Amino acid sequence: MDTEKEIKKILERNKNVEADKAWEVSFFRMFVILIFTYGAAFVFLWIVKVEDAWIAAFVPVIGYVLSTLSLPSLKKWWLK
Repeated sequence: MDTEKEIKKILERNKNVEADKAWEVSFFRMFVILIFTYGAAFVFLWIVKVEDAWIAAFVPVIGYVLSTLSLPSLKKWWLK
């Protein structure tokens, strides 16, 4: 009986881990972070009265995109 409960616990945990991993690598998550990053940068730049704040707000967004594109490659290199 205890073995069955333990197996069910492990299977449930694995299901949660797989769901978390799917979220971590999803394009939806990346898109949401892009939108929030752009919004926060734009609001800050607008408050401090930066000229063309709507363009300048793309700088952190581009940095985020570049980091997410390069990290998988760096991870493979590091694991070797």
